[in-house]
Amino acid sequence: MPKRQITGTVIKKAGDKTATVLVERRVLHPRYHKTVKRFKKYLIHDEKNDINVGDTVSAVECRPLSKTKSFRLLEIVKRGEV
Repeated sequence: MPKRQITGTVIKKAGDKTATVLVERRVLHPRYHKTVKRFKKYLIHDEKNDINVGDTVSAVECRPLSKTKSFRLLEIVKRGEV
């Protein structure tokens, strides 16, 4: 089974080697046929403490690293404004 990949924006540095990533997806509303945004937050593991708030990152699914953390940083797609 392939590993899931997510791409999102870092919204919070949550402790040592952990960041919160907000993933946005657009879906069609079943009744009103309008495109609406859906959001979900994921905790990702950043081994080198390399990412900052505002960065766009890509993460890949891995074994559970804690109760809520199951994604590992794959790459930094785009650096945020400092």
